[in-house]
Amino acid sequence: MKLGVVDVGGGMRGIYAAGVLDYCLEANIKFDCCVGVSAGSANLITYLAGQKERNFKFYHEYSFRKKYMGLGNFLFSGSYFNLNYIYGTLGNSDGENPLDYAAYKKNPADFFVVAEDAVSGNPVYFTRNNIKKDDCRVLMASSSIPGINKPFDINGRLYFDGALADPVPIQKAFLEGCDRVVLLLSKPMDEPFDYQTDVFLANLIKNQYPLSANRLMLRAEKYERSIALANQYASMNRLLFIAPEQTFGVTATKRTKKGLESLYSLGKADGEKISEWLKN
Repeated sequence: MKLGVVDVGGGMRGIYAAGVLDYCLEANIKFDCCVGVSAGSANLITYLAGQKERNFKFYHEYSFRKKYMGLGNFLFSGSYFNLNYIYGTLGNSDGENPLDYAAYKKNPADFFVVAEDAVSGNPVYFTRNNIKKDDCRVLMASSSIPGINKPFDINGRLYFDGALADPVPIQKAFLEGCDRVVLLLSKPMDEPFDYQTDVFLANLIKNQYPLSANRLMLRAEKYERSIALANQYASMNRLLFIAPEQTFGVTATKRTKKGLESLYSLGKADGEKISEWLKN
């Protein structure tokens, strides 16, 4: 059986899935195929490297630094999240919390990082071969939220957050041969999608990147279609939803220490549902 996991990210709310994946490391749950969007891709590369609690520090400690995220970054560089600092300065081999690249390379699991081509609006699925030692630019590309961050440049090609093109990439996991998939969401199942934020952000980029703006305007609809498809797979016992019952006031960009701690702890507790599911 080929077991997959999809982490849809969600900014600071991604700490919930970080907790779930830390439970998986403790329980020795091994996924054969990992598909990550935005913060979800960062969660998964740390899981693949076997570095328990590494992600927690990024959310709970580093995110409160001005270099990590904030209005000052936006005014200075045009990007609210300093992606080079997050995935480069902090995570490189000479950084404060380096990725165990050797362990990541040894892990045989497939790994896909979802981004969006900013010009065409099409999804791009980077593979583990696109990640080198001290070169996690594909994670940066996948996490570049339009209107909040400038599109991220890799070799002259511009990228936005993968959630624009494929917000819930379960179909990618099944197309890669997965028999069963664990889907990690960052908000409660019954929480309505925030259409207005997408409309606002789309208006900010529509002149320069009209096709990306169109994708952003349609993201909520695509998200809901993907969730409906996921429900069909769940009814066949081929997919398991893991989603928080609440988010303790944490949003994509807002957080408190207490809220992050609570959301992470909830993720670790909910991770046990995966063990139960796999037994069946």
